Amino acid sequence: MESTPQPRVKICCICSVEEGRLAIRYGAAALGLVSEMPSGPGVIPERLICEITATVPPGVASFLLTCRQSAAAIIDQQRRLRTNTIQICDHLTDGTYQHLREALPGVSLVQVIHVTGEESIAEATEVAPFVDGILLDSGNRVAAVKELGGTGRRHDWQISRRIRESVRVPVYLAGGLRPENVAEAIEIVQPFGLDVCSGVRTDGRLDDSKLAAFFQAVRVTAQQHLAADARHAARR
Repeated sequence: MESTPQPRVKICCICSVEEGRLAIRYGAAALGLVSEMPSGPGVIPERLICEITATVPPGVASFLLTCRQSAAAIIDQQRRLRTNTIQICDHLTDGTYQHLREALPGVSLVQVIHVTGEESIAEATEVAPFVDGILLDSGNRVAAVKELGGTGRRHDWQISRRIRESVRVPVYLAGGLRPENVAEAIEIVQPFGLDVCSGVRTDGRLDDSKLAAFFQAVRVTAQQHLAADARHAARR
């Protein structure tokens, strides 16, 4: 068994400077800031996204979650909000990733793939060469009201693992993660990162005890993999 480095954790749906600081204190490597969406939790005004982004320390990624499908609209939005990462939650229908890269040098691009079945593997492998990361979630773009994230639903992690094995960019896993199942998620998918929102909240607010339990489960799972590798190496 190869070791699984400790996945980076992104806490999504951050709604205040205080929540951002709390998430970082527990070990978050990234904060998710949700702009206007057709559905789902965590949407905050752009002025608040700006305020939170300005307080994010170096070394922590600030993700702008956008539902915009035009490269020009995404560029305009990022220039207003100044996050260092853009999470594209829907398909680009006007413009290209190259347009985004040329206009926003130094800004990372993460494309969301909503894992609905085998077809998601081809979708991910097609887009991966043009982005800096893939985020696997459990939404539904073709619903009457689009679901572009924050559903709290778990998808088929075996498909997510196949996607992770098929692409050459970092893969984040989202959708239904919580302290009780994150170890299983790491074991099955072995993602670069984990993206959690409702699983560490109570009544919509970040919960200290759930944050502590989530990060503890992530650390313990990584340590168990390292210990297993050490035993395996000692037997050689």
